[in-house]
Amino acid sequence: MNKFAFAFAFAAVAIVTPLAVAIAAPTPCETALKDLRAAEAKATLNDADKNKVSELETKGIERCNADDDKRADDFFAQAMKIIGK
Repeated sequence: MNKFAFAFAFAAVAIVTPLAVAIAAPTPCETALKDLRAAEAKATLNDADKNKVSELETKGIERCNADDDKRADDFFAQAMKIIGK
């Protein structure tokens, strides 16, 4: 590989890697919780679904308080799925 090709490949990786990390970064859990609560307020759920959403919200809040945004967002996403969002 000549010097030009190596420099080009290095530059491409240097540009793409931070973009990929930014795209894969979890949503701040506070934002996801706000979205969940807004969806929950508009939803009509049966008692079983309300209980499951509440459990997932509680677990998400616990993870959010532990600065584990990824797992918190996962719990909030599961609750949103039950709500239908």
